[in-house]
Amino acid sequence: MKNILLAAVFLGVSSLGALAQTATPPATADGDTPAVATPDTTNPTAPVAGANSFTEEQAKDRLTDAGYTDVTGLKLDDKGVWRATASKDGKSMQVALDYQGNIVAN
Repeated sequence: MKNILLAAVFLGVSSLGALAQTATPPATADGDTPAVATPDTTNPTAPVAGANSFTEEQAKDRLTDAGYTDVTGLKLDDKGVWRATASKDGKSMQVALDYQGNIVAN
């Protein structure tokens, strides 16, 4: 019985670590870069919280243009950051797109 309980605890703890690795970082209030990111400039503190003017279609297009495919579950969160699940290079990951155009993936 102890072995079963120990195995269950081990599996539970190991799965929490996997979940923690897939979440994109929380939005920050540091907006010290231009309002729109370019391929050559990104905010190192991205994703940045702020009023996001990208429509859902524009957000999906921007992710697709950056090489992401199978963009699903695209939602605008309460911090103004578009969040979704997408694939790139055959790997599924969580992505975030802020109002500056910064894309963060985990």
